[in-house]
Amino acid sequence: MRKFRKVLDGLTTSSPASTLGSPSCGSGAGTPTAAPTPKEIDVQETLQSENFQLCKTVRHGFPNQPTALAFDPVQKLLAIGSRSGGVRILGRPGVDCYCQHDSGAAVLQLQFLINEGALVTACADDTLHLWNLRQRRPAILHSLKFNRERITFCHLPFQSKWLYVGTERGNTHIVNIESFILSGYVIMWNKAIELATKTHPGPVVHLSDSPKDEGKLLIGFESGTIVQWDLRGKKADFRIYYDEAIHSASWHHEGKQFMCSHSDGSLTLWNLRNTTKPFQVTFPHGKIQKDGRKESCKPILKVEYKTTRNSEPFVIFSGGLSYDKAGRRPTLTIMHGKAITVLEMDYPIVEFMALCETPYINEVQEPYAVVVLLEKDLIVVDLTQNSFPIFENPYPMDIHESPVTCTAYFADCPPDIIPILYSIGAKHKKTGYSHKEWPISGGTWTLGSHTYPEIIITGHADGTIKFWDASAITLQMLYKMKTSKVFEKPKPGEGRAAELVEEDPFAVQMVSWCPQSRMFCVVGISAHIILYHFSKYEANTQIESLEVRLQCESEDVISPSENENDPCFSESGSHSPQAHHQQSVSPVSGTTEGNKHSIPCLKVKDRMVRVPPGYQAELVIQLQGIDGEPPQQITSLDINSAYGLLAFGNCNGLAVVDYLQKTVLLCMSTLDLYGAADPYQRLTRSPRRHRQSTSGLTELSDNQQSFDMERSKSPTSDHVNGHCTSPTSQPCSAGKPRAQMGAEGPRLTRRGPGRPPFRKAQSAACMEISLPVSHTEESRENSFSRSRSSSVSSIDRDTKEAVTTLQFGESYGRKSDALTTPCLWVGTSLGIALVIPMSIPTDQEERMEEPVTFGPSGAVLMLKGSVLHLSFLDCSGTLIQSPYEVWRDINAAEDPDRPRKRKLVHFSPSSSQETYADGHLAVVCSEKQAKVFLMPSQSCLFVHNITESSFVLRADVVSVCNSVCLACFCANGHGKDNQSNTSKCMYFSQ
Repeated sequence: MRKFRKVLDGLTTSSPASTLGSPSCGSGAGTPTAAPTPKEIDVQETLQSENFQLCKTVRHGFPNQPTALAFDPVQKLLAIGSRSGGVRILGRPGVDCYCQHDSGAAVLQLQFLINEGALVTACADDTLHLWNLRQRRPAILHSLKFNRERITFCHLPFQSKWLYVGTERGNTHIVNIESFILSGYVIMWNKAIELATKTHPGPVVHLSDSPKDEGKLLIGFESGTIVQWDLRGKKADFRIYYDEAIHSASWHHEGKQFMCSHSDGSLTLWNLRNTTKPFQVTFPHGKIQKDGRKESCKPILKVEYKTTRNSEPFVIFSGGLSYDKAGRRPTLTIMHGKAITVLEMDYPIVEFMALCETPYINEVQEPYAVVVLLEKDLIVVDLTQNSFPIFENPYPMDIHESPVTCTAYFADCPPDIIPILYSIGAKHKKTGYSHKEWPISGGTWTLGSHTYPEIIITGHADGTIKFWDASAITLQMLYKMKTSKVFEKPKPGEGRAAELVEEDPFAVQMVSWCPQSRMFCVVGISAHIILYHFSKYEANTQIESLEVRLQCESEDVISPSENENDPCFSESGSHSPQAHHQQSVSPVSGTTEGNKHSIPCLKVKDRMVRVPPGYQAELVIQLQGIDGEPPQQITSLDINSAYGLLAFGNCNGLAVVDYLQKTVLLCMSTLDLYGAADPYQRLTRSPRRHRQSTSGLTELSDNQQSFDMERSKSPTSDHVNGHCTSPTSQPCSAGKPRAQMGAEGPRLTRRGPGRPPFRKAQSAACMEISLPVSHTEESRENSFSRSRSSSVSSIDRDTKEAVTTLQFGESYGRKSDALTTPCLWVGTSLGIALVIPMSIPTDQEERMEEPVTFGPSGAVLMLKGSVLHLSFLDCSGTLIQSPYEVWRDINAAEDPDRPRKRKLVHFSPSSSQETYADGHLAVVCSEKQAKVFLMPSQSCLFVHNITESSFVLRADVVSVCNSVCLACFCANGHGKDNQSNTSKCMYFSQ
């Protein structure tokens, strides 16, 4: 078991003075500031490296490459074997166990010791294993290796201590199940068949004991030979030589007849009174052709012959279709009397098994269901109804029903959110399922007292969103929604927008969810954002939409004719929040010749639509394309229900939307956000070519600040497991088109099905590093790779600073602030974290009418590498939650005497007023390092370089054992330091 390495602790033991003296730990402007004494920052840490361990707990989803199936009819347990040596044991929902063979050999066959809590597995390495299922973690009790023969078939009779093992050589061995040792009794193939027969009968493909006499063993050989062997007399009772290869056999419960399936698609019924020829031969799917011959059929791989008391027997088999029907899907055929029902499956059938009321083979079987194991699914068919409906599967068999493109995890959710999501989701389930309970109901499971509500949200390539309950061992789907219902169906060849729509135009890239207010936000690959609210009532609604034009070029955004209406304000306007709001009344300027082709990729429904209970779309935000090109994809998102604001950004800039008033408040390039707090010296734009950046970063002087900037660049490619990768999704240079221009026009960039883009879609690694301007255009374009080993410390004027993370919260926007105010923290791909203070009306009526204003840029903090995560702690090390609004159902009937008001919950840095005056801690993590800043002084208290050879993919501040730590996941997986690369934790509190 790999332990997390304790990489940072002892905030109290470090000297703030020495820390501040380090050039890499200065304030955002690069100037050290006075820090509080150690007595003022007293964080008592309790987390130790022993508190962190990596271990496998449970596996969700369908078993990969299943190979075998077994069922215990008494305990009602199902076992599934896989090609990788895994065994999945399933019972009632919540009962889920996974076992793994150390050898990794494929599981060929499974046999339950019925009602004894044990399981026999036969693997491809010709080894038998006996598993004990009674203990908490199933373990192998015995193993038996066959060295000279290959195992082909196993049979364990009910309540028998003898396991029969058939081999490829045609021999049958007998194993004592108690001692798991081979007995001396071997049924040799040359004794089973007549001694005069010189032809080898082939491998053993079937073994079963006679229902009439357990001392009689039926042996089926691949060539078509069938032998009933008398175990006591050690001789053959009868031998059958059939001219078609045999695949399986099944007894009638009386023991007088048995049925065989063959390679020519036929079923033969044999009577023990006369074994010279079959009693009946049928071709279920073979029709008689015009010339009188039967059409050729595919093999019937397995058949089960089950009897009932009050009706005709069931004959269930797989395969047997005629060859002339090409392209038909795999089928399971159910013959009940004269009725034949063919069930088509979505995937090839691996194995099936009839579930019967009794485990005794000499009693009337009374089958009630059929379990069908497919390559990528598990189907259970109800045999008690004439239409043979399927049971609704309670297990999360196919998580990738549509490829998963986005995931999000939420712990400590409100306790009422899971039941309400489940109740709403149950109403949306498909009809046509069997009304009976799930027949696999074995095992017992109760919710432990230490569990807490956990929800996993998955976004899919088809625009589907699924909410999963991860609190228990099993992964239960709670609720499913389709984001595509918000838009009109795209029609092929309809206008320019159709050219921009890719294969999966609704694919989900990221989500933002506030469990307390139940507000939910989805970002799609077509540069769109959908905001949902939750309601228990259906409603008729019209979805509002906003179109936003995010671009980095000021000359394309602001012109004398558009300055009054464009939401993007100039650099001088950035210091005047009120003037900015007056400009943001209309989020989109009028259509001009320059942007007539800049239409969104998808069309929002502009009519009243009836929406069911659950998540209902409230607002759709779409980015416009620029000069006919598709809009850049969104790289960051955050929503705050207490503020009523939604912020998002990409490699062009940042936008903030007031979703209560349905207006765009802020829309500007990232470089313009700095204002007077810009840490770099800027040069005016050069008109050397069209569509350049608003302003470029000049060549920095050779000082510590330039050294920090040079270190802040992510490597062009990092070696991850021997391969060369980059943390970026696509280049965003303004001078180069992002998509190839073909006959069909530009299309959105695709990563392929099931390959989600990084949440950090833009990093410093994709920024163009230029040589001096005196170089030629060609050398400037090719300087990106050379600059990694050169001493050049300038950034090209075409550089776009992407917004990589966003966080709303109560913080200090400026060093002079005495109290916290609503702020928006912005992290960028150049390692900059800046704070934008906001002024939000507190009265509910004023909030709906008065504008939200933004102050000048406040704190500017610097790190090495693209910023990934932002969190806030109070000075005692306790995590500060973002404020939120308590959920209220906007579709519920209002009481005129008691109008519903917004209930806001705010978290102060500490309950102690003395500690409150000390400020709070801001934890900023990038793909290279983590820093802890004291606000409002903006002093860097702590810095830790997480990795030099790789980069961090994901980081988050989480609560562990009533303490807080920063958990980071690195891209290199395993490096030289075996304890410090896969995951790292930085401890903070208590």
